[in-house]
Amino acid sequence: MNPSLRASWNRGFQLLGKVSMYRLTLLALALLAVIALLLSLAGIAGPTPLELVATAAVLVVVCAGVDAAAQRLLKLPWRLESSLITAAILLFVLRPSDEVLGLVGIAIAGAVASASKYVLAWRGRHIFNPAAVGATVLTLLSASTAAYALGSSSWWIGSPAFGPVVLLLGVIVLWRTEKLRVIALFWVVALVVSVATVAAEYRQLGSPVDTWTILGQQLWSSPLLFLGAFMLSEPLTLPPRRWQQLIVAAVVGVLVGWAPLIGTFPVSLGQERALLIGNAVAFAFAVRSAVRLVYDRHADLTPSIEELSFHAGRGFSFTAGQFLELDVPHRRPDARGTRREFSIASAPADLPTVRIAFRRGSQSTYKKALAAVQPGTALAVTGVWGDFVLPRQSDSPLLMVAAGIGVTPFVSQLRQLMLTGRSRDIVVVYVAGEAAELAFREDLEASGVRVVVFTRDEPKDLAPHWEWAKGVRLDAAGLARTVPDIARRHAYVSGPAGLIADLAPALEKARSITTDAFSGY
Repeated sequence: MNPSLRASWNRGFQLLGKVSMYRLTLLALALLAVIALLLSLAGIAGPTPLELVATAAVLVVVCAGVDAAAQRLLKLPWRLESSLITAAILLFVLRPSDEVLGLVGIAIAGAVASASKYVLAWRGRHIFNPAAVGATVLTLLSASTAAYALGSSSWWIGSPAFGPVVLLLGVIVLWRTEKLRVIALFWVVALVVSVATVAAEYRQLGSPVDTWTILGQQLWSSPLLFLGAFMLSEPLTLPPRRWQQLIVAAVVGVLVGWAPLIGTFPVSLGQERALLIGNAVAFAFAVRSAVRLVYDRHADLTPSIEELSFHAGRGFSFTAGQFLELDVPHRRPDARGTRREFSIASAPADLPTVRIAFRRGSQSTYKKALAAVQPGTALAVTGVWGDFVLPRQSDSPLLMVAAGIGVTPFVSQLRQLMLTGRSRDIVVVYVAGEAAELAFREDLEASGVRVVVFTRDEPKDLAPHWEWAKGVRLDAAGLARTVPDIARRHAYVSGPAGLIADLAPALEKARSITTDAFSGY
C-alpha cells in the first residue's frame, strides 16, 4: 500500500475506533432502516411503511425476548446490541408483512435466529450466522408445508435504490472491522460467477448477452453487497487467519453466484444457505472457539501501562502476535461496548498463563469495569484473530517498530523465539514519550535482540544491546541512520493508528510493511 494511502487509512481507522464494531454495525443498520422507511413513504422501496414498522417491531420483541430468556437461563449477561443487530439484519432479509400469518412467520425466524446462538454453539461461541439460520428455517418451513403465507427470505434490500447506501455503510463497517479485503474478494468472486452463470443461461435460451448490463444487475439488484458487509463479515463466524477468511469468502462467493437448486426441492441454495456452508468451513478452521480466562493478578509496568495475567481454560491456543477479544460485562456501557481487543503479551509457550497489557488514562466504562474485576473471576474470550505474525522463513531479517503499548505483540513473538530456542536477525525500534514509559524491559532484554529506544529523556541502566537515539524524533532520516539495512528487512509496525499513520512514510524503504493498528480503548 502506498505510504500516504496507508497513513490516511490508519487515521480513518483511528477515528472509527472510537466506537465498538458492534455499536458501529448497529448504527449503520439503524440508519439503513431509517432510509428504507423514508424511501417507503416516498413509494420507492418495495415494502410499505406499515409492513416495515410491524416487521421491525415483531423482530425486536422476539429477538430481545429470546435472547434475554436464554441468557438468564444460562446466567450470561444480556446483550441488547446483539439482539438488535440480529433483528435489523432479518428486517432486510425477510419479506416484511403486516398480515397476521406473515408476522407469525417473522416471529418464528426471529426466535430461531436468537435461539441458534445458544443451541448451535460450541463452547459459548455460535457456529452459524444467526440471521441466516432464522431465514433458512422459515424459508424451508414455508416451502415444505406449502404455507407460503408464513413468508420467506426475499432480500428486498438488493435493489438499486439501496445499493449505493449499502455499499457506503458497508465499507465503513468493514474499515472498522478490518475485513474489507476479505469481503472484497467475496464480492468479486460472487460477481464473476453470477455473471458467467446468467450469461450461460441467456446463451442456452438464444438471447443476446450484454455482460455489462448483467454485471450492473448483479451488483445493484442482488443482495451481494448487504450479505458481504453485514453477514459474512461477522467476526464470531470467521476463522482467525486472513488466508482462512479468504478461502471462506471465495467458497461463499462461488455458491452465491451459482445458486443451484437443491434437487427437486422448490428452493435454491440461496444466499443464506450459502453463508451457512461458509460458516461450517470457517468452524472447521477455528474449532478452538471461545474460552474463559480466569483473572489472576495485575502489575504496573509503567506509570501509565498495566499488565493483567490470566489462567487460560482448556482449548485456548494462539500464534505469537495475535490478539484476543475480552468481554467484561457491566451496566450501562458507553459507545465502545463491553468487548475490547488486546494483543497477547505472553508467548504460546507460556500457556496456560496469558498476559495482556493496556494503557490507563481514559475513563471508559470498560476500563472501570476491568479495574474492578477481582482475582478468580472468569471472563469470556470471544475469539482470537490476527495475521500480525512473523514470516516462516527463519532467515528473513526483521525490523520491529513499536509505538508505546504497541510493543505488546513483539514481546509475545520475542518470548516465543527465546523459549523455543530459536534466533533471528531482529532490530527493535521502540518509541515512547519518556523513558519511564518503556514497558516489558525485562522481556526485551532477555531476548538478546538489538533495541533502539526513541524517548525524550535518556533511559537508565540500558542493556549492552540497547541504545538510546539521544532524544531524536523518529523520522525517515533517523530510521535510515539507525537501521541502515532497512531495505532488506521485513518491517512490522505496531501502535496507535495515528502514530502508525505518521510513521508509515518513514518505512517506505523497507522490503515490506505489516501493520497492527490499535483503535484505542
